[in-house]
Amino acid sequence: MGEKKAVDLLVSGGRATAGPPLGPALGPLGVNILAIVNKINELTKDYAGMKVPVKVTVDTETKEFEVSIGTPTTSALIVRELKIEKGSGTPSTQKVGNLTMEQVIRIAKLKRPELLAKNLKAAAKEILGSCVSIGVTVEDKDPLEVLKEIDEGKHDELFSKSEG
Repeated sequence: MGEKKAVDLLVSGGRATAGPPLGPALGPLGVNILAIVNKINELTKDYAGMKVPVKVTVDTETKEFEVSIGTPTTSALIVRELKIEKGSGTPSTQKVGNLTMEQVIRIAKLKRPELLAKNLKAAAKEILGSCVSIGVTVEDKDPLEVLKEIDEGKHDELFSKSEG
């Protein structure tokens, strides 16, 4: 086993190319850049149009590589779920979309491995926080109101269904 070199990059989901940032970062390691690009695109195809954190680990001796991907930012996931271009520049006055509680839970599940949340409910609250900052309502309400509802147990049935 040779020395392991890790390269951290941010790529466009499903659209990595042999050009920058990949080419210049991997070129000096003498690996098959195209094979790595193809692997990255295969792993990130579900995140088309989003920036995805990617880690490429290369064994400098055997030239074998491993690719692991992170999850796009919470706001990027919300924007994708709503099929909109981007969040609101003035979130307190301009709303750009509305999520259902089911969608919030779906995003919470995707992000959960990276969140500090102890459970799905806590993860969903973190997603609601992001909704506030990019001007997205949830169930046609202010996300902070939905946060209160979660605390009051209003959505417990949905969470218990989703945890399973």
